[in-house]
Amino acid sequence: WAELGVWVGLGSSLVPPACGKPQQLNRVVGGEDSTDSEWPWIVSIQKNGTHHCAGSLLTSRWVITAAHCFKDNLNKPSLFSVLLGAWQLGNPGSRSQKVGVAWVQPHPVYSWKEGARADIALVRLERSIQFSERVLPICLPDASIHLPPNTHCWISGWGSIQDGVPLPHPQTLQKLKVPIIDSEVCSHLYWRGAGQGPITEDMLCAGYLEGERDACLGDSGGPLMCQVDGAWLLAGIISWGEGCAERNRPGVYISLSAHRSWVEKIVQGVQLRGRAQGGGALRAPSQGSGAAARS
Repeated sequence: WAELGVWVGLGSSLVPPACGKPQQLNRVVGGEDSTDSEWPWIVSIQKNGTHHCAGSLLTSRWVITAAHCFKDNLNKPSLFSVLLGAWQLGNPGSRSQKVGVAWVQPHPVYSWKEGARADIALVRLERSIQFSERVLPICLPDASIHLPPNTHCWISGWGSIQDGVPLPHPQTLQKLKVPIIDSEVCSHLYWRGAGQGPITEDMLCAGYLEGERDACLGDSGGPLMCQVDGAWLLAGIISWGEGCAERNRPGVYISLSAHRSWVEKIVQGVQLRGRAQGGGALRAPSQGSGAAARS
């Protein structure tokens, strides 16, 4: 616990931990399984006790995910719970935390159609969670962040490993490195004829044009994460795609840069990070809640 500083278990009035910085010491990268505590902001949103979607922790009371995860159930928050700090869903361990959902705030322009723009929702937890090395917030990108094509980012989730093939027990969190795809290229790939371009200005595409590697069913709502100056930023939210890992059908994500101001209006204390300017000073969390010192 020493490396986590004084805030662990001492209530939320103290400075929260720095966003986007895993605290683990053992980083084994290279396989498809992630390592324990590698992505401590990823949560499993469960419906009736079963994994339904993924999400990302922004603060001790807020999770961000895809709005379509709550289609037809927006007024039934009691159906849902959020599991934090789990690496294997089949074996979440004593240090994981399960919290109920107080309410869900979908983006006001989301139209509840598949592939619609603004497929993003904020989930208010019933109580504040305790941060630990397994449970930490991710950063939002500030206005300095632009992700050019071929930027390498990561996605992670507990979704199906192929169309119709669920992740086998013990359901270990999977991860995949994906390059950002130029939005014009993506628009052409998904073009449906005159006036039918489904890639809207708030969408990002990422993945492989040859297929074979992609997000899939059950990964919805999870993060597209890019590391900038040593901190992990939430660049996008897994939203839709045609099939899974099909040729010329990359994954489509809702861009957080496009919706940052909406998130900031609702979530007090969300931390923004960007490119270090000059002396490396970074933006404090919004709403004046005080930034955690950079380690």
